[in-house]
Amino acid sequence: MMDRLTSMAVFVRAVDLGSFAAAAAALGLSAPMVGKHVRFLEERLGVRLLNRTTRRQSLTEFGLAYYERCRTVLAEAEAADALAADQFGEPRGKLRVALPVLFGRCCVMPILLDLARRHPQLELDLAFGDGFVDLAEGGHDLAIRTGELHDAAHLVTRRLARQHMIVCAAPSYLDARGTPTRLADLADHDALIYRRSGGVRPWLFPCEDGPAAEVMPRHRLRFDDLEAIADAALLGMGLAWLPSWLVRERLKAGALVELLPGEGRLPYDVHALWLQTPHLPPKVRVAIDALAAELPGLM
Repeated sequence: MMDRLTSMAVFVRAVDLGSFAAAAAALGLSAPMVGKHVRFLEERLGVRLLNRTTRRQSLTEFGLAYYERCRTVLAEAEAADALAADQFGEPRGKLRVALPVLFGRCCVMPILLDLARRHPQLELDLAFGDGFVDLAEGGHDLAIRTGELHDAAHLVTRRLARQHMIVCAAPSYLDARGTPTRLADLADHDALIYRRSGGVRPWLFPCEDGPAAEVMPRHRLRFDDLEAIADAALLGMGLAWLPSWLVRERLKAGALVELLPGEGRLPYDVHALWLQTPHLPPKVRVAIDALAAELPGLM
């Protein structure tokens, strides 16, 4: 006998993602098992929930009404489980986090792994990617974002830390080409430029009054990976504009030198985002608190 609540959850995910195959991938099930859960509900109710063809699926009129009720039931069930977890005081269950690739791997992941080490009942499911993540569609409990937030109108956000961008170069490059001391000097130097989706981003420097100053240095080397830029800078290939956390150890060792400190370090905020909920599960709350406590020290 199948569990009705589990079948409801599978049905809702199949509707949200648009296919049994997508729901199966998200839930770690086989597509036939997803279909079995939906058929179980249909047989129990005596009503068809989905019209299915080889190419598409659509909700029946009753299926739409049942889908909305299932979402309510599942939200209440999760809230009830969260109350129980609060009573025991131990975060437990699967925590699904979406995080940017490099920042997530270097800064966020170690904190979350330490959290998992301290809470044996906590499971981690980490999804690395630099693109937009829909929390509801992706089934994530939490997302970590850097930079400006343009799509957080229906989400709860909390600033965790503030990273800073700095200009740096290897001593070998500076010995050969000289050391820039003001923004205008950048025109005489080669730069290592970050690009994403084909777009080249200017370097930004904070101004006391008004928007940040934009500088597009001369360049012939472009990368879509910040760590690759740091590696190229180490080889003396040019100036780099990078997050301070990425080059912190290289700066301490003298392998890279910070430049133009008088122009200011452009700040980039790091945020946690999650869906609005009447009761934040302990697993999410402890993760947010741990990141807020430990990330600033890495910045």
